[in-house]
Amino acid sequence: MLAFGITAFTACKSIKKNPEQSIAPSLTQHVDPYVGTGYHGHVFMGANVPFGAVQLGPNNLTEGWDWCSGYHYSDSTIVGFSHTHLSGTGIGDLGDLAVMPTTGMLKLLKGTHQEPEKGFLSLYSHQEEIARPGYYAVKLKRYGIKAELTATERIGFHQYTFPKSEEAHILIDLEEGIGWDQPMETFIEQLNDSTLVGYRFSKGWAADQRVYFAAVFSRPMDRFASFQVTDSLGNAVVGSKGKRIKGVADFTTKAGEKIKMKVGISPVSAENALANIKAEIPHWDFGKVAAQADAAWNRELQKVRIQTGNEAQLKTFYTALYHTMIAPSVFNDHNGDYRGTDKKVYEKANFTNLTTFSLWDTYRAAHPLFTILHTDRVNDMINSMLAIYQQQGKLPVWHLMGNETNTMVGYSSVPVVADAVLKGFDSFDHALAFEAMKVTAMGEEFGLPWVKKQGFIPADEEVESVAKGLEYAIADWSIAQVAKKLGKQEEYLYFSKRGKNYENYFDKQTRFMRGRVSQNEWRSPFDPFRSAHRKDDYAEGNSWQYTWLVPQDVEGLMSLLGGEEAFTQKLDSLFTAEGDMGEEASNDITGLIGQYAHGNEPSHHITYLYVYAGQPWKTAEKVRFIVDNMYTAKPDGLIGNEDVGQMSAWYVFSSLGFYPVNPANGAYVFGSPAVKQATLALPNGKSLQIEALHNSPENKYIQCVTFNGKPYTKAYILHRDLMQGGKLIFEMGSIPSTTWGTVKEDRPKSIVE
Repeated sequence: MLAFGITAFTACKSIKKNPEQSIAPSLTQHVDPYVGTGYHGHVFMGANVPFGAVQLGPNNLTEGWDWCSGYHYSDSTIVGFSHTHLSGTGIGDLGDLAVMPTTGMLKLLKGTHQEPEKGFLSLYSHQEEIARPGYYAVKLKRYGIKAELTATERIGFHQYTFPKSEEAHILIDLEEGIGWDQPMETFIEQLNDSTLVGYRFSKGWAADQRVYFAAVFSRPMDRFASFQVTDSLGNAVVGSKGKRIKGVADFTTKAGEKIKMKVGISPVSAENALANIKAEIPHWDFGKVAAQADAAWNRELQKVRIQTGNEAQLKTFYTALYHTMIAPSVFNDHNGDYRGTDKKVYEKANFTNLTTFSLWDTYRAAHPLFTILHTDRVNDMINSMLAIYQQQGKLPVWHLMGNETNTMVGYSSVPVVADAVLKGFDSFDHALAFEAMKVTAMGEEFGLPWVKKQGFIPADEEVESVAKGLEYAIADWSIAQVAKKLGKQEEYLYFSKRGKNYENYFDKQTRFMRGRVSQNEWRSPFDPFRSAHRKDDYAEGNSWQYTWLVPQDVEGLMSLLGGEEAFTQKLDSLFTAEGDMGEEASNDITGLIGQYAHGNEPSHHITYLYVYAGQPWKTAEKVRFIVDNMYTAKPDGLIGNEDVGQMSAWYVFSSLGFYPVNPANGAYVFGSPAVKQATLALPNGKSLQIEALHNSPENKYIQCVTFNGKPYTKAYILHRDLMQGGKLIFEMGSIPSTTWGTVKEDRPKSIVE
């Protein structure tokens, strides 16, 4: 095997790139929006554009955890098409401004599975449903209505093809939302014979959500009326303001008549919503808008062009890339106005304000992916976070529709902001960014007083103490690196020390991260397999998974565990350990390989840790297994909760052959590229061409690497080098190389210069 490794390395010196094999000009054909709508994927189904404010799609009647996005592949009911949705979250919310076309006797309630005739719900089948980027269509069986949807950034465009009917209705349902969402105050009024305006204020995961809207029809309404539903039987009185308001536009239709409807949304006012419509869709050409939505998606997807062995892999890859671009979503008007966390209106902002920051998930890979593929949007994301800091006094934790939900542990926006500073993004105030990170880290909530006082959070003082402490240490390490760059030596030393606080949770006797009560006492009893959801020392995980949550200092963790050999033995054990997690184990703990849980984010970097110990072939084996078995082109093709793009970002990175283990040190660790070729479109007209020679399911081990025609011995690549573009060529083989990536000087490091 040694001879094979040497021979392969020698061959790398003369590698010639094969002529690039082109793929179809349009890449949207490879996106399947159904992927992740089954099992626990929770992804959005419907029409939108990249990072758009509008996610216009169907809502099923069924509710529950697997309907957090409003839609699940197993369902066969539709109760409306609403304009806001989440994608891949573990909590349901939004579902604002549901629209439902019907015929016959008017019904104001959605109905039930047991008594569907008492409401307006309709059955549908997947055979009469079409879903592609920027377009959704379905036949409502009950009414014989074909519903078609498309969107721009702030406008949902509906096209309903009605049968002949003297009782055709389009219901605007301001009561219904998804999951936790409950209406607090809703309002609708008729502006003229074809225009409605109003608002929907609601409370749910987002405690104070405000959506204003304007709806314009392609032909005058025959009649319009609005009602306040008064009981569970559907009785109602005429009314335009209340919690259960339903607006009804009536029409008389000919067979095959199309009624179109443009619905603009705004966080500021109905007037701005109407202005958004005029700015973004000043015509009635539905097909043109659908084509423009497809083109918008295609432009973004073209940033990564891959060649691979089969259509299923193409579909899996481009659907994953598509899923990374649903959020963060636009949260301002066409004129720049937005409503801040402090509920004040900020007019004509000089950046695009964004929302839906699922940071505990996305800081790990989705945001690093943005720094490569969406450099034009990164500054807007950071400026949005800094505005949130100025309005609420800390950086966002999990921000939704102008609300801080404080969901999950840590302050995971800090590594995102730090990464942008360290990578040289400069269209935001670096001094303000450092201030925001520091003030956030010096807060007085969620165990931080204990962190500042003694370096660890007592397990009997704060739930999820280990999870919080480890996440704080990752973020604090990243603050230290920014301080160093800015020449702030005192802060560099202080936050470097806090970046080492993970050591305070490591029990040398059990060799696990563990909750401690004091300097001299650990929480007992201790079982590394036991896991609960937000009730003990961990968050959506157990000690087996959290012991590895030290991506900022892998060398330090290796030392705690007793050196390279002990480190790799323990890591091997992770992937084979079996034990009872308890009845209260979270649904998020899926995709298990032993105790490695790919369905949840704290595990996502772990497979790449072998490279730090000079055993890259073990990383290759684990990464390839996950890529091939835990992501498919089927509705249940995500092994766990999508988490607003993070699950898919892992797949995109890993398929290309590298991953940001430390999300803020500007290095990507090599794994095992799953594609044969890829071309990444970079800023300033540059491109990075990746080729994996002799790649196959068997040839999953990197033998050697060349970069721009020269042998490249390091087992990682720096962001600054990658962004210069060029050719990165992997020589793949069926047997692990004993030389590539094994010597210490070629292994990834926590701090790279």
